[in-house]
Amino acid sequence: MNAPHAKVILVTGASSGIGHACATDLAALGHRVYGTSRQAFHTATAFTPLRMDVTQEASVNAAIQTIMEHEGRLDCVLNNSGKGFGGAVEDTTLDEAQSLFDVNFFGVVRVCRTVLPIMREQRMGLIINMSSIGGLMGLPYQAPYSASKYAVEGFTESLRLELTGSGIHVVLVEPGDVSTAFTVNRLHAAAAANPDSPYATRYHRALMKIETDERHGHSPEKVARTVVKIVAARKPGIRYLVGPFPQRLAARVKPFLPPSLFERLLLTYYNLG
Repeated sequence: MNAPHAKVILVTGASSGIGHACATDLAALGHRVYGTSRQAFHTATAFTPLRMDVTQEASVNAAIQTIMEHEGRLDCVLNNSGKGFGGAVEDTTLDEAQSLFDVNFFGVVRVCRTVLPIMREQRMGLIINMSSIGGLMGLPYQAPYSASKYAVEGFTESLRLELTGSGIHVVLVEPGDVSTAFTVNRLHAAAAANPDSPYATRYHRALMKIETDERHGHSPEKVARTVVKIVAARKPGIRYLVGPFPQRLAARVKPFLPPSLFERLLLTYYNLG
């Protein structure tokens, strides 16, 4: 049975990890949740599964049209679809970088452009864009990933200004390391597998640290609890940092430290100093 104040919610990238946890927890509270994936869901879910490929505008339009046909409204969207990427900039092709941006950034843009007319007509709505700690600081050997999340940050800040007075709230969630399949599903620059790459030793050293932190990161349910609070809030904030304390601290102190000192701290942390 739906809760008295149940909302219609779209969660992209809901097949696993953070997206699945968010969609499941929101559905458990009685919200009418549609969770999307590029592939068919192979197990039963607490939410309504929906096929959507955020890199294809026609797929985005069709999925949202389906929701509107069933519900007649759309109250909240969580833009969660995303991929990780590893490799030195010099080892990364332009096609590889553009492919990542097509999911992590332009996927967000496609979904927002499709739902905004609906929410404007409703005079209300909530858009939650999933960013990352990597959108607040450049991470070594993850330049395209960090760049795509920086893009989400700037896009969201601009969109908030454009929607002032519309009744539509736009929010950023910035997770640190979370223990999910994101680690094993990370894409790698094809050239990064070349042992003759001048970056091979340093890249694998940094990658070991990155993957260790992710495997010991917070559970996706911790991020889901934050999203649940945002959905319930009458006036949600702008940014929500979620993750291990050292990472949240680093994001907080970065603006106040000399840039050269912050770089040295990152190099040391990733065993590159």
